[in-house]
Amino acid sequence: MNGWLLIPRYSSPESRGGNAVFFQSAPDAAVYDGPLYIGRFGNVLWCAFTNDLDVGATLPMTTAYNRIAGQSVERLAALSDGIFAVAMTLLVLDLHVPAAELIRRELHPERALGSALIALAPQFLMYLMSFVTLGIFWVGQQTQLNYLERSHRSLAWTHMMFLFGVTILPFSTRLLAEFLTSRIALLVYWANIFLLGLSLYLSWTCATHLRLTKADVAPEIPKAIERRIMIAQSLYAFGALLCIFNTYWSIGFIVLVQLNYAIAPKLWHRGE
Repeated sequence: MNGWLLIPRYSSPESRGGNAVFFQSAPDAAVYDGPLYIGRFGNVLWCAFTNDLDVGATLPMTTAYNRIAGQSVERLAALSDGIFAVAMTLLVLDLHVPAAELIRRELHPERALGSALIALAPQFLMYLMSFVTLGIFWVGQQTQLNYLERSHRSLAWTHMMFLFGVTILPFSTRLLAEFLTSRIALLVYWANIFLLGLSLYLSWTCATHLRLTKADVAPEIPKAIERRIMIAQSLYAFGALLCIFNTYWSIGFIVLVQLNYAIAPKLWHRGE
């Protein structure tokens, strides 16, 4: 919107060619170029001059709160960074050091400590898998935010749904670590990943629909972002279906998918 102008009732705006002359009854007339939109609001005749509205567009007379809320991309990125940092920290808190007193009481403390660490291997694997998961989705979100010119209330709340998925990942991780052979626990973990992917996809489609992206974004970038999310979620879903045969197959496949997205692009870059 280039500008707004309120006209008193006694004024009579006229259009002359490509110019619109306002306040003819006023001492100093103002001349503006561009399309002219005129309407009536109560006892006030109003008009707007703009270059980015279609014919028949509705022009609000007042500024609604929802139009100005959640406009800062920087604040959204800062909130996301803080939540990701807390979630990543909570993951490691589930890794507990073996009880020192019990180890020292054993006949062979070194062997007992080794056995205790081996018993922690499944929990460490889940920690590593979830840490990489958060890293992948953090990179995905930051990639989107880097292409945004501004934010929007709808976009902010879509990212809130994404951040909700981030905050519950420590729970789903702990659940799967405690019940590695449970299909229900694995499906809960997959549902958490699906929520992250879905909300990230919706946030990008919301940004493109509301035209929040920067003007210099290349045409192929939006499709590339959407394609990456859809392919990743398809692979995660396939991995979850493998739990029909064995949950370890599912976990192994999901780990391979994560390693692909975390490491493979770097290897491909080196190959080039």
